[in-house]
Amino acid sequence: MATTETGTDAATVADVQAGRPTTEVSLTRVGVRGVEKVIQVAGDHYFAELECFVDLNPQQAGVHMSRFEEVVNAAIDEVVLSESPIAEGLATHIAEHIRERQRGMRAEVSIAARYPETVSTPASGFETQEIYTLLGTAVSSDRGTRTLTGVEAQGMTACPCAQELVAGRARERLADDGFDEDEIDRILRTVPVATHNQRGIGRLHIGRPEGSQFAVDAPDLLHIVEQSMSSEIYELMKRSDEVAVVEKAHMQPRFVEDVVREMIRRVTGAYPGLRDGGFILARQENLETIHRHSVVAERSGMLDEILAELETGEHSAHHTTTREWLEAPCADVAR
Repeated sequence: MATTETGTDAATVADVQAGRPTTEVSLTRVGVRGVEKVIQVAGDHYFAELECFVDLNPQQAGVHMSRFEEVVNAAIDEVVLSESPIAEGLATHIAEHIRERQRGMRAEVSIAARYPETVSTPASGFETQEIYTLLGTAVSSDRGTRTLTGVEAQGMTACPCAQELVAGRARERLADDGFDEDEIDRILRTVPVATHNQRGIGRLHIGRPEGSQFAVDAPDLLHIVEQSMSSEIYELMKRSDEVAVVEKAHMQPRFVEDVVREMIRRVTGAYPGLRDGGFILARQENLETIHRHSVVAERSGMLDEILAELETGEHSAHHTTTREWLEAPCADVAR
């Protein structure tokens, strides 16, 4: 007869987690994090890290932690067979099964999946492997399942402020050397002016409410993030590529704030159909080169509130946060 690790008859062991707790209060999230898996989808391999949580009702002592692992493993097998989307599709599948297995009122699953992609460098066309991150979150409740599709990509930004200071000194030197104002203007328009630059880390999330059939393509989001910075960057480049990247960045200087606003502009133009219940989170972190600190900017909000701000010029004092959007029906999200 099967026994537990302590040698006790399995049939006589009480389901401790299903018992009533001493203090009967519900818990917002109980689960596991740091679950690491290698997933194969359509012949490609992804390294994925998962977080899985479920709401716990006040009459239940605890969740069954082993069931999280069981559901994750089963979902990965099914996704590999069906070649489903790697991030939010897998998160949706896991969240719905966890809610059922754990008998929770709500389940939330987040996935960060790193994967390689071969891209061509801008001048030589040299092929280099770049690593991108796909992000997916799914929240399953009795209303259905809502999802966040996200990406993370790196790029380069050039500082506009320092560039103006350098340009000012360049004007003085050129004038002292005999150039007139028209010549100086033409030179500075033609030759990229030096400035300090940063490696930037951009994140972009698009949220879809329950029942939404609107498709969000992760590669499109990656393109938006990279295009919103001063220039893309590449792991391996020829000299001609280095020149192309540096010149592009210095001809298109952007603050960290500019990058976030550019992401917002591109998303609102690309996904107007998400105005009804759609959510955006755009975030940029720049790793400074002349400071010891990093700088960060972000904007979150419902797509309709962002579009209203763009169309009317009226600023809303409240920006809907990711947590607010994930945890509330669209009609109940605070404005």
